[in-house]
Amino acid sequence: MRILVTGANGYLGKGVVKQLLDDGIEVVATDFGDNLIDKRSEIKCADLFNVDDPYEYFGKPDAVLHMAWRDGFVHKSVNHINDLPKHYKFLCKIIESGCKQVACMGSMHEIGFYEGSINESTPCNPQSLYGISKNALRELLDLKCKENKTIFQWLRGFYIVGNTEDGSSIFSKIVQAAHKGQKEFPFTMGLNQFDFLDYDVFCKYVADSVEQREINGAINICSGRPEKLADRVERFIKENRFDIKLDYGKFPDRPYDSKAIWGDDFKIRMIEKSKRLEKQ
Repeated sequence: MRILVTGANGYLGKGVVKQLLDDGIEVVATDFGDNLIDKRSEIKCADLFNVDDPYEYFGKPDAVLHMAWRDGFVHKSVNHINDLPKHYKFLCKIIESGCKQVACMGSMHEIGFYEGSINESTPCNPQSLYGISKNALRELLDLKCKENKTIFQWLRGFYIVGNTEDGSSIFSKIVQAAHKGQKEFPFTMGLNQFDFLDYDVFCKYVADSVEQREINGAINICSGRPEKLADRVERFIKENRFDIKLDYGKFPDRPYDSKAIWGDDFKIRMIEKSKRLEKQ
């Protein structure tokens, strides 16, 4: 199986590319740069939005995993809206040229303010430019893939816990602060509950989802359970033995963040079960 991974040089992309390669998948990795991309892959640096025939250019992949996205942690960036038609046009070219499977990285921020477990049928009411753009792309691709009889997988990510500096999540920022010798880290009250998934597990779930074609549509890349933000961050600091303390109450919670939200993990559990059976 030959999979094109866009955004391969990003914080998430680098780990997913490595996992796919470890699984024996032929990977074509693309981004603006390549310093973080596993060199076992076929690397083709490019501006996706200016490739005339991406399906031919990237060697007629069996599937595309679209992880490229600008300003993912800047939820109010206007680039989300400006880039939306470019993402759609790029993926339409891929689909129309003959690619039979499209997987795209989504976000729980498509849902908006919601309390409880999110499943495939949960209504979306996004509250940020980031969420609005992701949700619009999901709906557009769903229509396009149905028209072209293309397999469509929307991989809805939640909160990812990683212990490297090259990221913009709260966990990456704590790593950065600890390495700088900071003793305190400004924080919210940390009472909201979210669905957290360790980085390596996230990469495995994404790779496993794209490597199969039986379970499709919206797939939650999640743990399936909520945990208080303060508890997970305190545990993260302890796990990594950082000499830093949280300075609670320095920042307010974002108004569009839910008090308790997590993913229904039924689909990913079925994918993982099938994967285990294949190995037996």
